[in-house]
Amino acid sequence: MAEAVNTLEGGKKKEGVGEFIRHTREELDRTTFPSSTDVRNTTIIVIISVIFFAVYLFAIDNAWKYVLDGLAWLVNKIMGF
Repeated sequence: MAEAVNTLEGGKKKEGVGEFIRHTREELDRTTFPSSTDVRNTTIIVIISVIFFAVYLFAIDNAWKYVLDGLAWLVNKIMGF
């Protein structure tokens, strides 16, 4: 713990609130944001992907259920239950 305190004290001076806000605004000026068309297209792709995987997993789940029910029926038939 003492090492962490020493590195803070030995490093840069603490920056004030005004300087922090100025640095934050400078960083925001350098960022780029996607256009509404990009956001819409990406949202459509995500929705289509979610629907596809939901249908796929539903089908796989039902197929496994069918296989396991058949296997249980077969075991019960062989064992005479």
